[in-house]
Amino acid sequence: MQKPVELIVFDWDGTLFDSVGQIVASLLFAAEQFQQPLTPEAAKSIIGLGLPEVAQVLFPNVPELHKDILKCYGDHYVEHSKGDQWFSGIADMLYGLKNQNIKLAVATGKSRRGLDRVLGQTNSRDLFEITRAASETKSKPDPLMLAEILDFTGVKAERAIMVGDTSYDLEMAQNIAMPRVGVSYGVHSVDVLQRFNPLSIAHDVNALHQFLNAQVNKTEVA
Repeated sequence: MQKPVELIVFDWDGTLFDSVGQIVASLLFAAEQFQQPLTPEAAKSIIGLGLPEVAQVLFPNVPELHKDILKCYGDHYVEHSKGDQWFSGIADMLYGLKNQNIKLAVATGKSRRGLDRVLGQTNSRDLFEITRAASETKSKPDPLMLAEILDFTGVKAERAIMVGDTSYDLEMAQNIAMPRVGVSYGVHSVDVLQRFNPLSIAHDVNALHQFLNAQVNKTEVA
């Protein structure tokens, strides 16, 4: 049975927000300050995880430095990301979906403090029914934040879509049997995203907008 879509959940960094480059730069800066080896590829690969998980993956041998490294990263990111913004076309997509009475939500690896800052930066708090940050729940790919979003909105998983640019996003949705869509303009490659059986992989925002519009305008078929 084809069910109409009622809710679309978006990842933030690399999906809605053009911030991947600055996240990588800030992680590299923090690693250098504490004389820890880190490559750009490794820094990019963990985008989407919660910050404690980021530290555990990237700096497993110096747990005593995690708090200081993450603070250094956060300070550098805030200072240098003030000009970051949505990818071109994201605002039109989100407002267009909202005007069709589709519920929108965010599920992100950011901290609540970081998410609130960029919601303010994009003046988008009122666009979303609910937002969940990794610091207030479990990190992706655990599906808890999606379960909390579904519970809050009263929408069943099969009537929702998760949109994200990383394996963590799509695996999280797969873990709760939620349909999912990948985007290839963010962090992970098409080959990685395809492992989690997405409905589609969009290569740019326009393609994503068109695909989501097609999904929300489908009628229910028995």
